[in-house]
Amino acid sequence: MDEVKNIVNDIKNGNIKPIYFLMGEEPYYIDKITEYIDKNVLQEEEKGFNQMVLYGRDVSIDDIVSNAKRYPMMAEHQVVIVKEAQELSRTIEKLVAYAENPQPTTVLVMCYKYKKIDKRKKLYKAVAKSGVIFESKRLYENQVGNWINQVLKSSKYSIEPKASQMLVEFLGTDLGKINNELDKLKLILPAGTQISADAIEKNIGISKDFNNFELRKAIGTKDIVKAHRIINYFAQNPKDNPLVVTISLLYAYFSQVLQYHGLADKSKNNVAKALKINPFFVGDYTIAAKNYPMKKVSQIIALLREADVKSKGVGATNLPAGDLLKELLVKVM
Repeated sequence: MDEVKNIVNDIKNGNIKPIYFLMGEEPYYIDKITEYIDKNVLQEEEKGFNQMVLYGRDVSIDDIVSNAKRYPMMAEHQVVIVKEAQELSRTIEKLVAYAENPQPTTVLVMCYKYKKIDKRKKLYKAVAKSGVIFESKRLYENQVGNWINQVLKSSKYSIEPKASQMLVEFLGTDLGKINNELDKLKLILPAGTQISADAIEKNIGISKDFNNFELRKAIGTKDIVKAHRIINYFAQNPKDNPLVVTISLLYAYFSQVLQYHGLADKSKNNVAKALKINPFFVGDYTIAAKNYPMKKVSQIIALLREADVKSKGVGATNLPAGDLLKELLVKVM
């Protein structure tokens, strides 16, 4: 993320701001920026007297300001990191007076996770003027694959599109969890390796053959035998393969197939851009569109909505999740 790189580069070049207000739904980048400040603003021998970590649940704004107004001892700066600052959301505006006139030798880091401060209020404007406000937005599912590629490229690794898709489907959009699994793989595999679906299965425990990605592909190609095999596996491992997740992913998939039908320009690049998918997977949608005309896709989407309601216990006949999925598969294929 360019904004994160700019913040880090500024700190490297000595352009250190007195306040860093890090907020937003995605904690990964908040943690990364905080970690960089923690490790790099002060020398190791300076940290004992000049670096402290506070927790929002244990302190007040007055406590934070009191610590921030201290002068550093035998160092150019002191660093005050406030973790879980979102716990102070009800009183956070009290920080305005300090933000308007911050101590220039203090680096105050506010880790305000999962929430944002109001851009219309005085605090936002005061911090934006004297320091840095960084909003860490949660990535959409179709953006996570590119993020994985960037992270691995910086470490001299690459990844197969299928392997990347497996990680996203299994771990969702939680960048912290995905990064932890990538770190494990980098410990095992030498630099320069292209991470494969086999490596994901062997080292992370995600089946390369029995997952929602393979189920969608089997349905799209009308491979009934393979689709039933995957569904039987899901029925035997319901905790690892929740029905509600499978239905949600199938719904998203057929919505994209419906969108494909409506495209005038079905060139590879245009389809990838319109459907927000990796160009590698465009062929799968081309095949699915041939196997399922627009009218049939509309019917499938209606069936998936019905199955979603049943999976949540509304109007269901007490069928196990596996049986509901088998019933759905028969109707779809």
